[in-house]
Amino acid sequence: MSRDARWKALLELLVERGRLDVEEAAGELEVSAATIRRDFDQLAEQQMLVRTRGGAVVHGVSYELPLRYKTARHASEKQRIAKEVAGLIAPGEAVGLTGGTTTTEVARALAVRGDLTSGTPALTVVTNALNIANELAVRPQFKIVVTGGVARPQSYELIGPLADGVLSQITVDVAVLGVVAFDVTHGAAAHDEAEAAINRLLCERAERVVVAADSSKLGQRAFARICAADTVDTLVTDTAAAPETVRRFEEAGLRVIAV
Repeated sequence: MSRDARWKALLELLVERGRLDVEEAAGELEVSAATIRRDFDQLAEQQMLVRTRGGAVVHGVSYELPLRYKTARHASEKQRIAKEVAGLIAPGEAVGLTGGTTTTEVARALAVRGDLTSGTPALTVVTNALNIANELAVRPQFKIVVTGGVARPQSYELIGPLADGVLSQITVDVAVLGVVAFDVTHGAAAHDEAEAAINRLLCERAERVVVAADSSKLGQRAFARICAADTVDTLVTDTAAAPETVRRFEEAGLRVIAV
């Protein structure tokens, strides 16, 4: 296992459990305890975790993994969700994409759709996510609109009043939201309040709103609210979503698609 793969695995385990012991991590990853100690020390230097005697803990309740370390989490579910979401977007539409691993997969699914290989434009994509804009900019049939703003390293998203200025001047047919939590009562949420504010504005500029979220995010709460559940038209999730959770979203008026 490469160092990068090992670090991703360690951080995923840490986020899920909150605390990891050296021996426990070494056993799970089938490497030596000395290797894990070095990994913990190097990740602590990057402020990715807090080193403890014999192990490591996350930074706290507001802890957020940078996007580059989250790509492997629920990867197959995210790809299925992304393909379904991409299928909800019609040729010629203007679509807003927030940042995140699932929305990045949506962008990739749109890029390979056979009916979007030509057009003037085939699709207009409005995004505040630098990585999404970078991936789609090489597609000449897509019109890419990038908001201004200050780059947030954790998510590659542009935030702040410069992004507000662009979004207030446009409208989109559909906004696709990547979220860290989505609950019927508390709505869609993000870790960062400035990121949530941009996502909220994108929703307000959209004719319809789609939340793309794997089942691990449903029924969860996060610090910064993006929008209320009843402002979302469609939730696309995976088949591991609890039937009771799905029922509550449907009762709130959402169309729920589980793939």
